Amino acid sequence: MTGSLDPRGGWEAKRCPIVKSMEVVGTRSAFILLREAFYGTTRFDDFAARAGLSEAVTAARLRELTEAGLLDRRPYQEHGQRTRYEYELTEMGADLFPALAALFQWGDRWLRPAGVEFRHHSCGEAVHAELRCAAGHQVSVRDIDLAARTDTSAAVS
Repeated sequence: MTGSLDPRGGWEAKRCPIVKSMEVVGTRSAFILLREAFYGTTRFDDFAARAGLSEAVTAARLRELTEAGLLDRRPYQEHGQRTRYEYELTEMGADLFPALAALFQWGDRWLRPAGVEFRHHSCGEAVHAELRCAAGHQVSVRDIDLAARTDTSAAVS
């Protein structure tokens, strides 16, 4: 990354979007449950089984992800059974997919090939995460400057 923005010069790390994001999804179990939600899992028992997590951890993380606004919780009841809940990604949760896809892509390249890949439903081509500027140019970390934001209307406290 290039640029000369000094984070100590008026910008505070506590406002860093990375830190705020990690406060919401910063646990391994949260990312695993989000992965399962992206793959279409909706029911508690399926989350616990597919993620390989204990019921207590699954319940705690699903509650946190719901409270943070990434998942919606909806009741359902099968005939003769008690009311249970299913979970569905919200728009906020779905917007996290590019980050998950980037982690998948990085891990597949550098740590362990997955044996599966993301494919575009319409054309069948492989899907990958990449960085682009607003003008559409593909950029690498070496092409990026850290700059003070001039439009703060989009910022949420």
